[in-house]
Amino acid sequence: MPRVLITDYIDDTSLESSVLFDLVSLQPGDDVEVLLVWRKQIDAEFMDRFPNLKAIIRYGVGTENVQIAEAKRRAIAVCNTPDYGVDEVALTAISFVLYFDRAIRTYDQKARQFSGGIWQNTEKRIRRSNCSTVGCIGAGRIGSTFLLKARALGFNTVLYDPYRPAGYEKVLSCGRAESLTEILEISDFVSIHVVLTEETANMVDDSFVKQMKQGSILINTSRGQVFSGLDFLVEPLKSGRIGGVALDVLPQEPPVEGELIDAWRNEDEWARERVLINPHTAYYSQEAFQEMRTKAARNALRVLDGEQPLNRVN
Repeated sequence: MPRVLITDYIDDTSLESSVLFDLVSLQPGDDVEVLLVWRKQIDAEFMDRFPNLKAIIRYGVGTENVQIAEAKRRAIAVCNTPDYGVDEVALTAISFVLYFDRAIRTYDQKARQFSGGIWQNTEKRIRRSNCSTVGCIGAGRIGSTFLLKARALGFNTVLYDPYRPAGYEKVLSCGRAESLTEILEISDFVSIHVVLTEETANMVDDSFVKQMKQGSILINTSRGQVFSGLDFLVEPLKSGRIGGVALDVLPQEPPVEGELIDAWRNEDEWARERVLINPHTAYYSQEAFQEMRTKAARNALRVLDGEQPLNRVN
């Protein structure tokens, strides 16, 4: 009987079967020892269905859909898969930086509207990359990779992460801010790369934005719930207090109605070039998707073989 259950989203088990053979299934059973989970809510009631359950393994990084404390009470390991799309997410964040830095959409709009005169209609606000500072909040795997890419492109780089040891910034050849306020005040681009915790939930709010450098850009490819909402961004964007926002993740997905979302969907003039939203896809490439699934399956095999699983979060 299958001992590993894929709970949701995946409908072709060929990748997992290349590691687990006939031990993996899409159909639940009493012999299940490991759950491979995408977005399924794993609560006490769901755990009750599997009396032999030993581990819950998330395909991605976040584990907010798993009742971790309940799993711990039952001595069930909860693991994530944090290292499959590092380059992809970092590259998406860099793409957001370049989108604004080089005024890609602004020039596209100007070219569309051209009706005579000087074709080379330049944006006077554009600076050379070494005149701009890219700030990164959270210097884990993805944040560190993002900083290295930004530095390779010539930007001044700075990190804020109170959990990185003293001197870690030297590994990345970047500066270091000693407080959240400091990095917000000096950064032309603020890119967020934190895990979702009680400390980081709702971290980005009206007060956060008010501390940002005039005209700076806000980027989030981490977790949507790091933002307390979205509509507090409307007035700072309209007034030019911040120059733009680029989001791969949202507080609620798919997005619900609201002033910012409505303006983005309708391409209102103030939002057309300043609001950029992607559908939670920064992690994705064909290779990253395969790597994620293979690593999760290998971790499940460790559990079945009686070994300690990797990336345990409880």
